[in-house]
Amino acid sequence: MLQKLNLQDFKQVYDIMEASFPKDEHRPYNEQKALLDIKEYQIYVEKEDKRIKGFLAVWEFDEVCFIEHFAVNSAYRNKGLGAKMIKELCNQIPKRVCLEVELPDTEMARRRIGFYERNNFYYNAYSYMQPSISIGRNPIPLRIMTTNGKITEEEFLEIKELLYRRVYKC
Repeated sequence: MLQKLNLQDFKQVYDIMEASFPKDEHRPYNEQKALLDIKEYQIYVEKEDKRIKGFLAVWEFDEVCFIEHFAVNSAYRNKGLGAKMIKELCNQIPKRVCLEVELPDTEMARRRIGFYERNNFYYNAYSYMQPSISIGRNPIPLRIMTTNGKITEEEFLEIKELLYRRVYKC
């Protein structure tokens, strides 16, 4: 069952984040931890005893819930845990959920997109660039996936503007 992160478990979450995402896709430790002071930002974890099995780092806005980071500890992958976590989060949040995915240029990227599609997300082909997440990090070409169907270009632009302004501060 998903639960809100206890601050003492943040290091475990960050270790999974570092192992799961390239440097350009996450903030340095102190910047990432500081986000926990922002009311719209929350980390949900799946925990067994004291071990974090996976986490979802989300921004919940009035308009949409944005999953910024989602990862399962490598020891628990390919056992259905990720699908269970996504489903539970989407069932708890009565609004459109969105996330960023890589371009479908590699087999691994296509597998991730397929995972989200199997879990009721829709791939939106609008051109999107994730701004630099922190000083020294590079912008990344990505795409937006959403629940509740594909989005119109107008809806995409609204989501993009919201993420740029509130998440990436640009």
